[in-house]
Amino acid sequence: MKPSAMSKRKAKEDSGANGECISQVQKMLRERFCHHYAAGKLFGVEHQYRHLLDLLKRTTVHGESNSALIIGPRGSGKTALLNRVLKELKEMKQVRGNLLEVRLNGLLQTNDKVALKEITRQLNLENVVGDKVFGSFAENLVFLLEALRKGDRSSSCPVLFILDEFDLFVHHKNQTLLYNLFDVSQSAQTPVTVIGLTCRQDVLELLEKRVKSRFSHRQIYLMNSFDFKQYIMIFKKQLALPAEFPDESFAQKWNTNVQHLSEDKIVQDVLRNLFHYTKDLRSLHLLLMLALSNVTVHHPLITASDLQEASKQYRTDSRANIVHGLSVLEICLMIAMKHLNDVHEGEPFNFQMVYNEFQKFIQRKAHCMYNFEKPVVMKAFEHLIQLELVRPIERPNIRAQREYLLMKLLLDNTQIMDALQVYPNCPVDVKQWAASSLSWL
Repeated sequence: MKPSAMSKRKAKEDSGANGECISQVQKMLRERFCHHYAAGKLFGVEHQYRHLLDLLKRTTVHGESNSALIIGPRGSGKTALLNRVLKELKEMKQVRGNLLEVRLNGLLQTNDKVALKEITRQLNLENVVGDKVFGSFAENLVFLLEALRKGDRSSSCPVLFILDEFDLFVHHKNQTLLYNLFDVSQSAQTPVTVIGLTCRQDVLELLEKRVKSRFSHRQIYLMNSFDFKQYIMIFKKQLALPAEFPDESFAQKWNTNVQHLSEDKIVQDVLRNLFHYTKDLRSLHLLLMLALSNVTVHHPLITASDLQEASKQYRTDSRANIVHGLSVLEICLMIAMKHLNDVHEGEPFNFQMVYNEFQKFIQRKAHCMYNFEKPVVMKAFEHLIQLELVRPIERPNIRAQREYLLMKLLLDNTQIMDALQVYPNCPVDVKQWAASSLSWL
């Protein structure tokens, strides 16, 4: 009795310890995937990394003011690059605790008033501002920066402004925020650096002349230039646990498993499909996040089948999923539109054409389909427009009749056919009509 009780207790303790490890792994990796903290080496951006590090070092160490734009497509690692540079900067002895960060996002700070409130909040100056009334935006900003000054320029605490979605700030009235930030970065006041992140290549053309003249014209371009071998290495680095992980034996077991996964043919096929589909590392993070959600105490390591299942989940077609919830009448209208697309080679159609096509099918198959009245069919058609499966080509006009507005189908033939295969209790005649290559004449 005693040995069995002891073994039970030992097993319970092991599972508790294992559970603790699993929760730490989940926390660490989710933080990495969600907050764009690149693990390991950054591939193909060594030159840009050195450039940005040097720029920010000059601000934090020597009190220089600067401005720069980081330009690249979505998911190319702009935020990851900036976070990595800031992490290295903060580890330097002369920088530690000597840099104030203000992060603004064009999607959140939609006008200059909101942006100024956010700057005040992030610099912890709400008490200093109090109920003061300022004549202009510039006066307010200068007051905020003056409040942070101590002694001369070299001993003042440098401020780093990070403007995410920089191109959206360009649309603010008179570009006042950008003008004043760049103006401060040009003048010999508090050391200020403005870093903008954007995916628009033509962003400089959007700046007003007075704003452009105050910008330093430093541009750092990022492109996903890594090959598939490097992509596999990124996959390993993103999943690997660091050396300082509390449970060394579990970390070793986990990292060995990750190494085996990277050599597995099934995993390589999943990653190759994703690599050819998009090089956006956020897509890889999402795939890994879905696989990581399967890790539990009873299933402590990620397997190839987890990644395969995650890939299926990731690539599920949301529009095709909507089709599963449609009525048979709406499905018939989708098929009628599919046939019209085939016959007219993708030319736009109107409701009347779709209705006529549907009527041809009804006349052929009157025994299995109920002949709905035109207003009912119109209602079903409008529901498809609301679901954004069909889109009007031009803006609806009050004078134009609804039946004759030109429309475009937003699903292709493959999506419709795949959705029909899994549609519950779909009439056989409807399936045959969809599969027929020519419209009923």
